[in-house]
Amino acid sequence: MYVPPQFQPDRSTCLAFAAARGFGTVCAWDGDKPVAAPVPFCMDFSSNGTPLLSFHVARGNPLTRLGNGRARWLMAVNGDDAYVSPDWYASPNQVPTWLYQSVHLTGAAAVMSDVELAAHLDGLSATFESCLPKPHWTLAKMPAGRREAMKQAIVGVMLRVDVVEGSFKLNQHKSDADHEAVAVALARQGDPAAQAIASQMIALRPQLDYRLNAPVGEAAL
Repeated sequence: MYVPPQFQPDRSTCLAFAAARGFGTVCAWDGDKPVAAPVPFCMDFSSNGTPLLSFHVARGNPLTRLGNGRARWLMAVNGDDAYVSPDWYASPNQVPTWLYQSVHLTGAAAVMSDVELAAHLDGLSATFESCLPKPHWTLAKMPAGRREAMKQAIVGVMLRVDVVEGSFKLNQHKSDADHEAVAVALARQGDPAAQAIASQMIALRPQLDYRLNAPVGEAAL
């Protein structure tokens, strides 16, 4: 990942972002071409602090043949993103750009044992069920036969992360006036992703006077 210094978050911020997102695209090389799959994942840490990503794919997925414990895979975790129009800046002669948050986690991947897979599935469902306002669903609610049949249809993978990279491009290199003007413009868009990027920008420079309720055309005055 190419990351200009002004957009580079620290390691702990990258890991916290990825863990909170819990969903990414895992990529591997099969010797001829890239192979990728979108997957939910859980993050844990080994005794020496190494980040561990656990996830699973369908048994028929070509990735299952590549998790030999040596091959290096990449998990790309993307957050919200938004287009920025040059018209939104306070200063002239700007160009279109795209703001985003993204983290890449790289390391050796290995297929899980059946015992590890069972623990992974319990942890994965617990992670996402805990975000919902209801009693947690668990695998124990399924009949044993059905549960085992579903487990046989998937393969668990553990990725031991040794490279953490991130790029949070949020107009950090722009002046306060331009930063403020773009944040306000994004906050006014109907797209929830644009609004989320605006919130991240405002959090970076909370001291600015974001005139979110000003009439259109006055926000940058």
